[in-house]
This record gives sequence, structure tokens and C-alpha cells, in this order.
Amino acid sequence: MRKLRSWLVTVFLIAMFASGSAVNLRARDAQQAAESKTIGGQVKVTGATVTTTVKGYVIDSACTFTKHLKKPISPDCAIACAKAGSPLVIQTAEGVIYWPVSSDTPAAGQNDKLMSYAGKMVSVTGKVYTKGGSHAIVIDKVEAAE
Repeated sequence: MRKLRSWLVTVFLIAMFASGSAVNLRARDAQQAAESKTIGGQVKVTGATVTTTVKGYVIDSACTFTKHLKKPISPDCAIACAKAGSPLVIQTAEGVIYWPVSSDTPAAGQNDKLMSYAGKMVSVTGKVYTKGGSHAIVIDKVEAAE
């Protein structure tokens, strides 16, 4: 009887461990699927870097979050916030926000690259990164867009 009970406990523990591992695998797959996005209908990104072009407004990060803006109030407003230290971001028509980041170590702010385009529509080409639902871009090229 003791051997049977010991055997049942062992089988139960193995089954629990295996189902826990399966749950962890399913959670990881769901996370990866959530992070997979189509950017501008052009490329698919899953946590890896991909060079692409993103089109959107250069907008002050605080305004886009706290005021729920779809586009900047004005270039002067975006410039004033950026000069005060607020990071500029690129916000697409779909509302996806790309944080400009540096690939250098130590990293530096990217407002200088975007300041002349603040409050305007741009096309930004660079390496795109995704993590935990956030999007970042290392800027290679910026140009005015319509």
C-alpha cells in the first residue's frame, strides 16, 4: 500500500510539474504573439531588430500621454516642451508610439535629431525594437512627410 501511495504521489507531482511547464510555455507564446505587430503594413517585428520606415508626427511624449493627442497642438508647443526636457516621440496615425533611442553606450537623448521636425509629420528610418508592448527606433534618417 505504501509503495502504491508513493507511486501515486510521484505521478501526481510529475503531472503537476508538466502542466505547470505547459502553462509557462503557453504564456510565453502568448507574450510573443502580443509583441508581434505589423508596422505600417510593411514588416513584422517580434522583439528583434528590423530596419524599417515609420511615418508619424513628432510630438512631445507628455502631451501624447496626458492629453491623449493624435497630433501635436503646434510645432511651437512641441518645441517648448522638448526644450524643457520632455522627450520627443513619433506617433503614427494608428496611435503607435515609437521612442527614439540611441544604440551608443552611454546612450544619449535623441531630441536633437527631431527638434527641427517637432510638431510635424515625418518619415523615420531606422532599427525598430519592441519589448513589453513598447516600441523604440534607432534613427538612421529623418525626413519631412505629408
